[in-house]
Formats: sequence, structure tokens, C-alpha cells
Amino acid sequence: MRLHAIACDVLARPVYLCAARSPHVVDLTLLRRGLHDDPRELRETLQGVIDGLPDRYDAVVLGYGLCGGAAAGIEARSIPVVLPRAHDCITLFLGARERYAAETEDRPATYWYVRDQLERPYLTTDGKRLGGLGVGGEPDDDLDEIRADYVAKYGEDNADYLMEVFGAWRSRYGRGAFIAMGIADESGDEVVTREQADSRGWAYERVEGNLVLVRRLLDGDWDEDMLILQPGERLAMSYDEQVVKAVPAAG
Repeated sequence: MRLHAIACDVLARPVYLCAARSPHVVDLTLLRRGLHDDPRELRETLQGVIDGLPDRYDAVVLGYGLCGGAAAGIEARSIPVVLPRAHDCITLFLGARERYAAETEDRPATYWYVRDQLERPYLTTDGKRLGGLGVGGEPDDDLDEIRADYVAKYGEDNADYLMEVFGAWRSRYGRGAFIAMGIADESGDEVVTREQADSRGWAYERVEGNLVLVRRLLDGDWDEDMLILQPGERLAMSYDEQVVKAVPAAG
């Protein structure tokens, strides 16, 4: 088969590695993770890439989960679209929905770290750098620059209020976890994760990742952990353990 993979750039190394090892021809498009800021923009960007692909591909595979509902509404046009049954990319890093459930059940809310994300600045949809450690995507770095921008737009008092709200996300978490994928030397990234967790008063933990879902996606091994949208079908939320389902496209 000839596949075209579309993935978030936090999955760059896993996707490139699995594409290189795939028995199929795999072409790649990576999209910046800042698109998650606006689910509608992410959905429209994904659909635009899908619609712009030539018919020589046998299928499009998505290195995305449901992503807060952003993927809901994606349609398969002339070729199938395949994606994992996952709420977000953490499931892809851990290798199974069951592992994700085990890591989150009766555990402190976790702020996840992976190497590809630590290497890439968090970008808003207009391309502005806001820092960005952790898979949650909340801005972290360049706070002075952000406050100055708020002052210029909204004044000193409003800027202080916005910065207070802006930093409130930290209190929602109790654990900082680094997902070790074993693809490259990750020792420096683990140090950064531990330092960030310590500075925020979170427990630190190293969690072993697993490439199995990404590998199956790019190998064409589409079992019950994958959803295959056939031409004329649309992606919808299933509101159960299956996460997503296929429904007829509108019109």
C-alpha cells in the first residue's frame, strides 16, 4: 500500500521511525501542535490536507486522537481515513487505551512530557511563541513578554488579573511524568521534566512508552484499536470506550 500519514509534530520521532520500518510506502505531513489552541482550526487544517492529497494513496492515517473533539467531523472523501481509538496523543505514546486508563485512574492529574514536545516551542495559531513544556500545551515560558503584551493591550490592572488566571492551570496537576520512548538519548529531557515538576511542587515519575499503536497505524495493521472511515463517512464521538465512530457524512 501507499499511505499518507498526517500527525502532530509531538509525534515526529515515533512517526518517522515507524514509517521507515513500515512494509508500505509512507509519505508524511507533520502539523504544528499549536493548532490545538483552536479545535476548529485543527479540524479544518486536517480536512484540508486530506482533501488536497492525490488519489494515488490507498489510505490516509492520522497520528491524532480525538483531541478534545477537534477531530470530530473529519470526513473521508475518495480514500479511507484511519486513526487510533484514542482521546489524545498520550494514548499513542503509551501504546494502549488500557495503559492510559491505568495511568490516570486514582492518580493525581498528570502533566505529561515527551522529548519531541520539549524540543519544539509552543505556538499559538498566529505563530507566536509562548513556550510550552508538557503535553497539556499550557503556556509556561516567556511570562515577562506575555505580561508586557497584556499591559499594552489591556492595561496594568487587567494584565495582572490575566497573569493570575494564566498561571492557575499549575494547581490542577499533582504529577509531572516523562514518557520515555527509547528512540534517542532522553536523559537531558528527563532532567528538565524533573526540574519542572519540582519547581511546581508535583511528584515526578518516568513512564515507559510503547510504539505499538503508531507502528500498527503505519504498518496497516488496523485491528479493533483503529477506526477506518470509508469514503462517504464522517468521524463522530461515540461517548463510550470506543471513543470514536463512523457515521454517514452529511449531504
